[in-house]
Amino acid sequence: MIIVMAPNSTQADLDNVISKVKSQGLDVHLSQGTSRTIVGVIGDKAAIGQLEMQHLSGVEKTVRITEKYKLVSREFKRNNTVINVGGVEIGGSKPIVMAGPCAVESMEQLMESATAVAKAGAQFLRGGAFKPRTSPYDFQGLAEQGLKMLREAADANGLKVVTEVVDQRSIETVASYADVLQIGARNMQNFQLLKEVGRAGKPVMLKRGLCATIKEWLNAAEYIMSEGCDDVIFCERGIRTYETYTRNTLDLSAVAAIKELSHLPIVVDPSHGTGRRSMVRPMAIAAIAAGADGLIIEVHPHPEVALSDGEQSLTPADFEEVMADIKRVASLLRGED
Repeated sequence: MIIVMAPNSTQADLDNVISKVKSQGLDVHLSQGTSRTIVGVIGDKAAIGQLEMQHLSGVEKTVRITEKYKLVSREFKRNNTVINVGGVEIGGSKPIVMAGPCAVESMEQLMESATAVAKAGAQFLRGGAFKPRTSPYDFQGLAEQGLKMLREAADANGLKVVTEVVDQRSIETVASYADVLQIGARNMQNFQLLKEVGRAGKPVMLKRGLCATIKEWLNAAEYIMSEGCDDVIFCERGIRTYETYTRNTLDLSAVAAIKELSHLPIVVDPSHGTGRRSMVRPMAIAAIAAGADGLIIEVHPHPEVALSDGEQSLTPADFEEVMADIKRVASLLRGED
């Protein structure tokens, strides 16, 4: 349920509504706009069903949300959520770009990558310090040493850090270095992990699961938001289909679907979405044209010797061309410089 407060409602009215909701063992989530305050009621469905709020002072109306995802829903918040990460806006008028190597391999590799992506116009340095790999014999990452390198390379180049959290034990450590916590595709429905990152106090980027439906993805985001995190970013990274030419099938219709169903921003990963370096550029352009709020792209100074995902990583020169292209598309469609 959402409770829409009247424009002339007072703080006392709002406090009374919140008090009544909490007295029934339920919790609230506020969305305060310029002209309306909306109180999202979350908790036991039976208790919500018995809640009568229309008669309270300051309440304009109540609306029962039929979908299981409530806080994520466009019904809960009509305006787009814009997430401010240290001055960088995700979901605003300009698309943002997260770029860097799949895995942190060395300080030299990372610094070269960070310098290149910053020069081309990226705002975030991406890189895996903890790498959940298909094979236990593949490179698993440098753990906290890699996080320290990420932070140092990002700070030296004026970038923010986005990196993956792979389990509950590492959340606090990763959060101490990263600006945005990434939940990878394999963990999209690791609900205990989602709850914990929702309490970490950092923005969370939630990648779509390998075979997840849009609704499953939305409900996964609800787990994070229900723990108090308002700053959730969806990431479409391709889903598994019967097609074998590409690593995954990049579902760009998900961008339009998320924009319709949710107020949260969405970025697209054309690197994992295709698995082919030659396809990253056209899919990046298409994602921005489809309305994505940003991109996350793998860039490596020497992809031929990369320890992870070299075949889908762009060289710095390739990335510079992609950045020029997406700026032109954004300028054409969104009227940006």
